[in-house]
Amino acid sequence: MSLLEVHDLHVSIGSTEILRGVALHVDAGETVGVVGESGCGKSMTGLALMGMLPTGGRITRGTINLAGRDMTHLTDKQWNGVRGQDIALVMQDPFTSLNPLMRVGDQIAEVFTLHKGLTKQQARKEAVDMLRKVGVPSPEDSARKYPHQMSGGQRQRVVIAIAFAARPKILIADEPTTALDVTLQAQILRLLKELQREEKTGVILISHDIGVIASVADQVSVYYAGRVVEHGVVSDVLTRPRHPYTEALMAAMPSTGQDRLTVISGQPPLLQDLPPGCAFAPRCPYRFEPCGEEPGLMSTDTASQAACWKVDQSRVIAGTDPNEWV
Repeated sequence: MSLLEVHDLHVSIGSTEILRGVALHVDAGETVGVVGESGCGKSMTGLALMGMLPTGGRITRGTINLAGRDMTHLTDKQWNGVRGQDIALVMQDPFTSLNPLMRVGDQIAEVFTLHKGLTKQQARKEAVDMLRKVGVPSPEDSARKYPHQMSGGQRQRVVIAIAFAARPKILIADEPTTALDVTLQAQILRLLKELQREEKTGVILISHDIGVIASVADQVSVYYAGRVVEHGVVSDVLTRPRHPYTEALMAAMPSTGQDRLTVISGQPPLLQDLPPGCAFAPRCPYRFEPCGEEPGLMSTDTASQAACWKVDQSRVIAGTDPNEWV
């Protein structure tokens, strides 16, 4: 059994279904990348796994199993004992993640008092040690600072220190490098990898940047319109994509010597008004008659899985090339 297993997860906000049958599994020490366009359900998955769905949001079907425990129907009180200790979240913007009225050392120390039962003095010492561990300069002095007195890179290190303080089994990193320059991005990703290796933490890395996913993830799940449309080992999925959407994402990446960027035609569908059948079909150059029915994930010739009739050989029209279906 994996450390985290998510099966057939459906999440709705009001009458709109945001996640449609999401499945994920994460082993100890493994990084699973989640990639896709804005609005496809990446961050909503992270919030569902943290029990932090927005007002009106609810899980309507499926299970979330963490280390053998079903998390789907926990009460708010039970979640308070789980968040931070068993599963933690690093959010996209460190400035809004931190309390502007508290010193950063006290915010880290709070984790140790709540989840480890340490005294205030012990917790502050551990907080300074965590700042040192994540590479914040002059940790004793930095612990006394407020968030606005630190740089963006330092604030992100503080958020990571808070997330790792209680040694969680699973860490969800939601776009942890988006607001940082390229040099700081590399430093933060390296730090996450080092802490993960030390603690054997399972990591879900949410990003719209395929390059980031390719550099650190072991497995990758490609999202489209609230569901996983392709999943597998990074090297398989990103070098030999089997779903047309993954293929289009890879083609859209800028490359040296490229005069014009390749774009994906059309617009992502509205979740409250999805087209019948495959949600990507209106934008897909390979669409053909079976696309009027939505496919489930199917095994491909690369050991990955893709939700596309293009990989189902029983649907191939005799004498045609499946790469030329229109």
